[in-house]
Amino acid sequence: MFDVFGSVKGLLKLDSVCIDNNVFRLHYKATVIILIAFSLLVTSRQYIGDPIDCIVDEIPLHVMDTYCWIYSTFTIPDRSGVIGKDLVQPGVAAHVEGEDEIKYHKYYQWVCFALFFQAMLFYVPRYLWKSWEGGRIKMLVLDLNCPVVNDSCKVERRKLLVDYFGTNLHSQNFYAYRFFFCEVLNFINCVGQIYFMDFFLDGEFTTYGSDVVKFTEMEPEERIDPMARVFPKVTKCTFHKYGASGTVQKFDGLCVLPLNIVNEKIYVFLWFWFIILSVLSGLSLAYRAAVVAGPKLRLVLLRARSRLSPQDQIETISQRFQIGDWFVLYQLGKNIDPLIYKDLVSDLAQRFEGKQAV
Repeated sequence: MFDVFGSVKGLLKLDSVCIDNNVFRLHYKATVIILIAFSLLVTSRQYIGDPIDCIVDEIPLHVMDTYCWIYSTFTIPDRSGVIGKDLVQPGVAAHVEGEDEIKYHKYYQWVCFALFFQAMLFYVPRYLWKSWEGGRIKMLVLDLNCPVVNDSCKVERRKLLVDYFGTNLHSQNFYAYRFFFCEVLNFINCVGQIYFMDFFLDGEFTTYGSDVVKFTEMEPEERIDPMARVFPKVTKCTFHKYGASGTVQKFDGLCVLPLNIVNEKIYVFLWFWFIILSVLSGLSLAYRAAVVAGPKLRLVLLRARSRLSPQDQIETISQRFQIGDWFVLYQLGKNIDPLIYKDLVSDLAQRFEGKQAV
């Protein structure tokens, strides 16, 4: 198993400098790891075995397996009855072509590719932000995230930061807005992927998780497994070939899809994960809108971040800062040692008080 999932181990590494927030990391770290791990899992034969096994007379089994995997299998959704008496499996019964509705199942060929593609989409906002951010916070931290720094070095580096804020005052709004834009992209991407998976599964995904929950609460005699409907374990496949006289012969076969045992669990988990992630992202956007629109909220957040600093100093800084300046200082607070951050806030307040006195 380590050989299969060892490739995602590097994604678990935490950055030494934080340039985003926890909800952002759920998108580009947690979700990307989950999707790539699932993509690797569905391609791993050592745990699942053959993805498809078909049974039919007069056709070599390996030929039938390959044919049905390439050209898809099907079920008859409207056929119901007692399993073992009227039906072999749900949706598997004799049918009349042109009269019975037939549902073809092709998605299982593309699940691994779709999951990997989704993982790449979740990383796009992170890639954009990392490119636009350009290592600014890492350069500004100046190793002040380490508490073991000699006093002369602390004073010198704090002076550099104070000079930076003085020089770039009111010129960092675009930097902050690009991060906010990436947060919006995260939300749009998450909601959009829910509809993408719904399209991928022929309109079954949006209600898939809720249907599974309802199924577990039903009486046994009333249960119709939604997982068996979306990811059937046994399907039908029709093979055509020429007979000895040149006429077309039709062979009906049953196909067992062990891969769908894994697929159904994957998409149940993803349904709940994407719903939770969408809610958290929506709340994060509401919080961000309040931060942008409310200077008083920014003051409260800055007080919480620099709780060791006197309140009057924080108010002095907050009055002079715009959203971009506040955002950079707030990000620094996530990475700098609290005692050093307290001294930085004090130095900034003294700098602005000196400017006001002029």
